[in-house]
Amino acid sequence: MAKTVCVVSGGADSACTAAHLKNNGHELYLITFYYGQRSKTEVERAKMVADHLHVKEHKIVDIGFMKELYGESNVLTDASSSMPEQFNYSIVVPVRNAIFLSIASAWAYSIDAEMVAYGAHKDDVNYPDCRPEFVRSINEMVNLAEVDGVKRGVRKEIKIWSPAIDNISKKELLRIGYKVLGYKLFETWSCYTDGIKHNDELLHCGRCESCANRKKAFIEAGIDDKTKYSDQVEGKA
Repeated sequence: MAKTVCVVSGGADSACTAAHLKNNGHELYLITFYYGQRSKTEVERAKMVADHLHVKEHKIVDIGFMKELYGESNVLTDASSSMPEQFNYSIVVPVRNAIFLSIASAWAYSIDAEMVAYGAHKDDVNYPDCRPEFVRSINEMVNLAEVDGVKRGVRKEIKIWSPAIDNISKKELLRIGYKVLGYKLFETWSCYTDGIKHNDELLHCGRCESCANRKKAFIEAGIDDKTKYSDQVEGKA
């Protein structure tokens, strides 16, 4: 059974990645980051995923100080900026996945894990730190940082993996995850905002780029999307 550290944000992609690994016999250690993002709801949904998959351990790491460093450079941490409805480079958080994977790798080396995973898929082409070439580069970097420990047998060499490495698309990832997560998949949180209240219920905004990608992928996957979106209930009692 491969011991694996998986980065899970609380969104559909990372949840499905964790579900895929669990279904393939991995012993899962989940790690979730609060980096000052506008959406705190996703952290709560990450807890739900961890509970549902009965993972070995789930750590929530607070690196909220990053919000001060990012300043107004991106809309995911700057609440004063308007949220774009289509891809805009302001959505890209500088070297976010490099930070996440470095920390996840540090934990992986410490517990003798063999793999670190995150939910980047082949449709994430707009994000440089989701592309396979990035994964290969950071994999080489972290193992180089521990090369002496690996040679001495004190550390295990780790492999960093993402669905993008195996050319898995978002719709394919949803299908894989749905088989394991079932209805819980619709309780994952993709919205870049912290949600919109409607009749005491927290809904996805339905308008941001991430919500649009979620809707589209469910349609392409042929899965009846039970996610509740604010833009679909407006005007209803």
